[in-house]
Amino acid sequence: MKVQFPENFWWGSAASGPQTEGRVAGDGKGENIFDYWYAKEPEKFFNQVGPDKASEVYLKYKEDVQLMVQTGHNSFRTSIQWSRLIPDGTGAVNPQAVAFYNDYFDELINNGIEPFINLYHFDMPMALQEKGGWLARETVDAYAEYAKQCFELFGAKVKKWFTHNEPIVPVEAGYLYQLHYPEKSNMKQAVQVGFNEALASALAIKAYHESGQTGQIGIILNLTPSYPRDSNNSEDVRAAEIADAFFNRSFLDPAVKGIFPEELVKIVKELDMVPEMQGDDLDIIKNNTVDLLGVNYYQPRRIKAKETPVDSTAAPMPENYFDVYDMPGKKMNPYRGWEIYEKGIYDLLLNLRDNYGNLPCFISENGMGVENEQRFLGEDGMIHDDYRIEFVSEHLKYVHQAIQEGANCLGYHMWTCMDNWSWTNAYKNRYGFISVDLENDRQRTIKKSGHWFKQVSENNGFEG
Repeated sequence: MKVQFPENFWWGSAASGPQTEGRVAGDGKGENIFDYWYAKEPEKFFNQVGPDKASEVYLKYKEDVQLMVQTGHNSFRTSIQWSRLIPDGTGAVNPQAVAFYNDYFDELINNGIEPFINLYHFDMPMALQEKGGWLARETVDAYAEYAKQCFELFGAKVKKWFTHNEPIVPVEAGYLYQLHYPEKSNMKQAVQVGFNEALASALAIKAYHESGQTGQIGIILNLTPSYPRDSNNSEDVRAAEIADAFFNRSFLDPAVKGIFPEELVKIVKELDMVPEMQGDDLDIIKNNTVDLLGVNYYQPRRIKAKETPVDSTAAPMPENYFDVYDMPGKKMNPYRGWEIYEKGIYDLLLNLRDNYGNLPCFISENGMGVENEQRFLGEDGMIHDDYRIEFVSEHLKYVHQAIQEGANCLGYHMWTCMDNWSWTNAYKNRYGFISVDLENDRQRTIKKSGHWFKQVSENNGFEG
C-alpha cells in the first residue's frame, strides 16, 4: 500500500545553531550559557566534548546544503544563535554573523530548500544570564529587540519563523531538575521562567506581524502525550491531565489560545507562585498567538495517580501531583531510555485537530538516537541504520493516517540532518541522516536512512 502525502509536503530535518555551528577564531560570537558551562565544568559533558567544535557547520555549510539536496530536503530548520548575532545579548550586531547567516540562507534557497528559522534554542547569552537570564524582565525586552533585528536583517529571505524551540526545556532542565545550567531546582523560579518565555514569544509574534512581513511565525513545542495508567480510573485520568498541564499545555495553550491552562493557574495560585508581570502582559499573550505550530515528538508520558508520599518539608515540585507509571512490556530505545510509541504522534495531531482549531502544524522533530553506530558500517562505507528507517516510516504511517482524518499537518522534519552535538550528551547518541566522523575533520557520509529519505521525498510517500 502506498503511503501518499499531500502535495507540497515539507520534507526535511531540524537542527540548531548551538549544536552545529561550532566556534572559529575571530568569528565574533559571544559566550552563551553552554560555552560558559563547558569551560567551567567540561567533565559534565560526554567525553568532555563541548560546543566549540560541534559539527563545524560555520565552515562547512555549503557542503552540508549539497548533502541536504542528496537526502531529499525541500525544507530545513535551524536557529540563529543569539550570542553569535548579538554577542552580549543587547547592543551591537556582529557583522560576521550577518554575513554568515545571509550566505547560509542563500545557499539553502538557491538549492530549493526553504529555511525555517528559530530564534531561541536554549542558548542564552551569558551576559544576560548574569543578569538573571529568563528570570529577568530585562531578558524578555532584549529578546524582543533581538527578534526585531532578525526580522529586519533576514525577513526578505526567511518566511517561516519560530520564536522558541521547546521552551519547556529551560524550565525543566535549568530550573527544576538541574540538567542544564544554571542547574537550579526552584519551582517558583521555574514558573517565572516559563511565563517570561511565553511573553517573549508573544512579543516577537507581535513585532513580526507589525513589521509588515509576508511570512508566518510560530513556536516549536515538544508535545509528550500524557496517558493515564487506567483510562477508566478517574484519579489516574486526573493525574495525567495535571501532568499534561505542566509539561504540554503550559506553552501550547498560551501559544495557540492565548491563555494558560486553568489547572496550572489554580496550582500556581495555591502555591503562592504567581509570576511577576506587568499590566498588559496577559493581553499581549492573548492577542499574539501563533500562525503555525511545530510539534516535536519522541516519546509518551505514562502517568498514574499519586501513590508515593509527598514530603511536605521539601519545596514543591510538579511530581507532587502525579507519579510516573512504568508500563510493563513497552517498546524501548535502550540507548536513550525512551519508550517508542508511534501512535502518540497520531494522538497529538488529532488533539490539535479537535481542541486547538486544527491550526497549520508540522512534525518539527522526531528521531532515534543510537550509540556506537559504527557497528553498522558496511563494506560500502555506509552506516546501515535500518532501525532508523523503520522508526521514521512507522511514525510517518501514523502522520499519514492523521492527515487522512483531517489533521492539518503540512510536513515532517526528522531530528537531525547530520549527527550533531547534543548538550551534555555531546555525540553519545547519533541521530542524523548523515554521519559525522569526529576523528577525521568532521567528515560527512550519508547513511542508508538518508538515501531512503530522498526516495520518500521524491515520491512524496513510500510503500507501506
